[in-house]
Amino acid sequence: MSRERTAVYPGSFDPIHNGHLDIIRRCVPLYDRLVIAVLFNEEKRPLFTVEERLEMIERETRDLGCEVQSFSGLLVDFMERAGASIIVRGLRAVSDFEYEFQMALMNKRLNPRVETVFMAPNEEYSYLSSRLVKEVFFLGGDLGGLVPDGVLELMGRRRPAE
Repeated sequence: MSRERTAVYPGSFDPIHNGHLDIIRRCVPLYDRLVIAVLFNEEKRPLFTVEERLEMIERETRDLGCEVQSFSGLLVDFMERAGASIIVRGLRAVSDFEYEFQMALMNKRLNPRVETVFMAPNEEYSYLSSRLVKEVFFLGGDLGGLVPDGVLELMGRRRPAE
């Protein structure tokens, strides 16, 4: 009896960048179903609303066959509702590993059926993070090649007055 393998790729995706898209593209053929789960966190002040992030991700992934949903609260609770048992996390550097490893162990404790799979990004994106993208953006740097053109356009509309 075969079982559908549903994976969840969670994150804030504020904004989605080419490193995220690299992981998504490489995950799609590995699982029967991939859900990109956009975290809603009231304590953070994101550049884009959850609705804007969902729309951005849907536009950038429309040809990939994955789903895009938002969630708040515990990831393992969202996974239960989504029928998923696999968490996909990107690891850029050793500095990511300690935090991600702790989260993987906590998620496993909260739901023993959950497994976390770590994926390294392609080398060209190994340094890229949404935090860094926003920092370069607010300092007026060039984001070409780091975020999709549609995201770059939306970010341009948010550029602070000089």
